[in-house]
Amino acid sequence: QVQLVESGGGLVQPGGSLKLSCATFGSDLRLHSSGWYRQAAGKQRESVATISPTGNIDYIDSVKGRFTISRDVAKNTVSLQMNSLKPEDTAVYFCNVRRSGISYWGKGTLVTVSS
Repeated sequence: QVQLVESGGGLVQPGGSLKLSCATFGSDLRLHSSGWYRQAAGKQRESVATISPTGNIDYIDSVKGRFTISRDVAKNTVSLQMNSLKPEDTAVYFCNVRRSGISYWGKGTLVTVSS
């Protein structure tokens, strides 16, 4: 069983920064893909940034140049550094690990970008 625990959300002003962290249990990030997704109110969940077992990284276009995903395979943690935040980044952010064709999700952490 894979368990994911996110932390680091909160309220930030436009232009500010936040770092999200995800502690993973029961997974090996050297073997499993991981990433961050978000869901804004009234919208579908979307992929924000993903990292493959080999370290290939993909970002949704709207966050390129502002967000950075990283992982620590020794600690089995995945992080998302978010800079130059915009109101449209407001959403619940979910950590994801995919193992043996199954997606596992954390409970989510709320990020609110507002003045």
